[in-house]
Amino acid sequence: MFFYILIFLATFYLWWRWRAQDGQKIRDLTDKYIFITGCDSGFGNLAARTFDKKGFRVLASCLTEAGAVELKAATSEQLQTVLLDVTDTDNVRKVAEWIKAEVGSAGLWGLVNNAGIMGPSAPTDWLNIEHFRAPIETNLIGLINVTLHLLPLVKKARGRLVNISSTGGRLAVWGGGYVPSKFGVEGFNDSLRRDMKAFGVKVSCIEPGLFKTGLSNRKKIIEERENDCAQNNRYFVPSARDTSLRFHLSFECSAWHVTLKQTNMHMHIPLTQRCKQKPMSGVGWGVFPTSTSFG
Repeated sequence: MFFYILIFLATFYLWWRWRAQDGQKIRDLTDKYIFITGCDSGFGNLAARTFDKKGFRVLASCLTEAGAVELKAATSEQLQTVLLDVTDTDNVRKVAEWIKAEVGSAGLWGLVNNAGIMGPSAPTDWLNIEHFRAPIETNLIGLINVTLHLLPLVKKARGRLVNISSTGGRLAVWGGGYVPSKFGVEGFNDSLRRDMKAFGVKVSCIEPGLFKTGLSNRKKIIEERENDCAQNNRYFVPSARDTSLRFHLSFECSAWHVTLKQTNMHMHIPLTQRCKQKPMSGVGWGVFPTSTSFG
């Protein structure tokens, strides 16, 4: 008798969990607009294709015409692309006006700030101010600029805002502008989350680890490291130079057995479900997982 009671309770619990999760899902996805930056490749490209399949009205920005054409060829006619350089304020303003005309009175349900660059990463005394400026202008200032231009539309829809940061926003592994830019994203995300709570806007931050994207292109990283070593050759004997290259490449070019779909899943949750205000534990393999905070 006790055995059957346990089976009943277990079945009831599983049913209750399923109903609770189903009740958290957002309905009428086909009426909701999502704008995603940095869709030429990597996380942004996969997110645009995934949300398009889900039925969202996806507005995807690409840096290059080639990236936009390739994305359009892989998605439905409903997905629209636009060229955007997040460091160009006039470009950001014009794209924001285009989005406002597209979404109309519905507002913008989702804004995914994904566009970013790595920039040179090396010991700090090897670098100059321009090596820091480029990643900060793109990853932080550009992200803030896009957010400020589109925030009224997100507030109108009582929507969702997802900022793509990095584990580099929590742990400084190497020098360069990338890590400071991501620490800045973390701070901006936290203050924005509190500011938007009263308006019913949920703000989330995703912190991917090392994945195979355009930022972790092995050939490009090897060329950058060899160039860094050549410009700072006075610091090295040949064996030390080779050791330095191997050290950086072991972090930046490792073949992590983690697919982009795991980060995409983290992006999917805040845009399709009613999330509680609590952090989500990391998922992934290796030293640097993916983690998400919800607000």
